[in-house]
Amino acid sequence: MLAVPTAPAWPSSMAVKQDDRARVLAQANVSRETAAALDIYVEQLRRWQNVKNLVGPATLAEVWTRHIADALQLLDLAPTATTWLDLGSGAGIPGLILAIAGRERPGFQVDLIESNARKCAFLTEAARLTKAPARVRNLRIEDAVADHVGIDVVCARALAPLHQLLDWTEPLLTTGTTALFPKGRDAQAELTAAAQRWRFVYDLVTSRTESEARIVRVTALSRVDS
Repeated sequence: MLAVPTAPAWPSSMAVKQDDRARVLAQANVSRETAAALDIYVEQLRRWQNVKNLVGPATLAEVWTRHIADALQLLDLAPTATTWLDLGSGAGIPGLILAIAGRERPGFQVDLIESNARKCAFLTEAARLTKAPARVRNLRIEDAVADHVGIDVVCARALAPLHQLLDWTEPLLTTGTTALFPKGRDAQAELTAAAQRWRFVYDLVTSRTESEARIVRVTALSRVDS
């Protein structure tokens, strides 16, 4: 069993910006209990960062705007969804953050798929402490997707090119699941590459946290040769 690490002292350059926290929480309009749970998540991210490089060290000081706000915006893109699947969960972005915030919706549940055991240990501990409705599964993506046909939403952040994400999630996107895939400035190039193999219905949503980033929302999928 992996021991829970103690929190290292952060350099001043990594100190969490409290103004960012206040701004993100106000925009998200979450309850006091959810805000407290997000604080616990941030503290756990701090504790575990020295055990496993969960996020880029340079982004820790901006965790609220670079990670939490980036994840929370997905909730508004699927306002009635209650069952979510997060692929390659890593540090729980966006999946665990969505579970923390989405628990105010009746029946909300997020399955977190992660093949790295140490990262799963972090996710399990953070989910326990925040009381998030999240189930951590230490599995490869290829072994997990088939068990989630019928899920409302599948998401993945900074995991793989779009054509690979569509390949992994084909059993879901051909049976009614919506995909939310945050992408950077190369979103259009990834769409063009994916269109060589796939026909898909999608729209591009401008990210609230980065003007050049886009969220690809896919609502239907089929193979070009089908």
